Amino acid sequence: MFRIESARIIAGVARIVRDVGIAEELAQDALVAALEQWPESGIPDNPGAWLMATARHRAIDLVRRRETYARKLAEMGRDLDGVSGEPEPVAADPDDIDDGLLRLIFTSCHPVLSTEARIALTLRLLGGLTTEEIARASLTSEPTVAQRIVRAKRTLGRAAVPFEVPYGPERAARLGSVLEVIYLVFNEGYAATAGDDWLRPALCEDALRLARVLAGLMPAEPEVHGLAALLELQASRTAARTAPDGAPVLLADQNRARWDRLLIRRGLAALLRASDTANRTAGGEAATLGQALGPYALQAAIAACHARAARYEDTDWAAITALYDRLAALTPSPVVELNRAVAVSMAEGPAAGLVLVDALAADPALKAYHLLPSVRGDLLVRMGRTDEARAEFVRAAELTRNERERAMLLDRAGR
Repeated sequence: MFRIESARIIAGVARIVRDVGIAEELAQDALVAALEQWPESGIPDNPGAWLMATARHRAIDLVRRRETYARKLAEMGRDLDGVSGEPEPVAADPDDIDDGLLRLIFTSCHPVLSTEARIALTLRLLGGLTTEEIARASLTSEPTVAQRIVRAKRTLGRAAVPFEVPYGPERAARLGSVLEVIYLVFNEGYAATAGDDWLRPALCEDALRLARVLAGLMPAEPEVHGLAALLELQASRTAARTAPDGAPVLLADQNRARWDRLLIRRGLAALLRASDTANRTAGGEAATLGQALGPYALQAAIAACHARAARYEDTDWAAITALYDRLAALTPSPVVELNRAVAVSMAEGPAAGLVLVDALAADPALKAYHLLPSVRGDLLVRMGRTDEARAEFVRAAELTRNERERAMLLDRAGR
């Protein structure tokens, strides 16, 4: 429950104390209080509300201890009124957005922080991810991630960064980091890097909601629509991605009748908006061919190819390969190249894909990335090299920290 609610609790408390580091500590204090009290008093009817109220009251106590209550009440009356149950006034500025999670993201993505620190801090605060999970998601060591988070909190505190969604040019300047963080949070929910569950739906839902809010907030930004399209299309597969026992189901084996057609329609509509806005920005060029689309819209276009295929065998792999070529040119990375190798293998044969995968084997960023041996195992199976494939699946199982994924990989090695 705490992992589901922690981001909202931190966001609510940060509005009172104006410090995300202290807000996280107070949220954790509320967790400790729950662990102490609930075994005696029983679980409340609304556990999330109990945790929020406990954290907020502790925040108010902290404010009262630091400064005189009368002075602080005048400065922060709006937040204190909210704690007492009275409705908060509607923001007078139509460009304002009264969403605690968005405030938390934009604060964590402030330009006083490095890009890496923004991602690590927001995944910690918004996603409730552990240091180990963030390290695996970003292909970085745990000590490095831990240092980034601690320094980021201190930097925000020293700079007295306001807890708000910025306006105008400042909002646009932070948008790239915000989109990246929302995408990473969704990915952690879509395929958890660690733990006993393959999916963490609450993270997907939060990320999807925030992407939709941003799309309404910034309708002229094609990449906002591109990210929304990507998440809608990816989320459409959720029901088909696990078996009744929770085991992962690969794309080729999914029952496409279980894909959510409403989310697919929403995703395709958002992709069209991304294409139209990119087309206008590019001065009328053919954005539909991917020439003017950004990285999120390109990934959404790839997801759309899968969504339009009634069967796995009907997938237009040539089109997907062309989109990956464009994506690799726009945002080169070893992970993009690995995905591109899969598409090439489907369009041109497993041998062509294996050449590309083997070229990535020496990349240090993929040294502990379990999907590299997993993909290589897939290609070797298709080429009939089963002994080598078995070894690759075993290695992939050793590298993953997700128990469901490990079981699936060992099962594939056994078969």
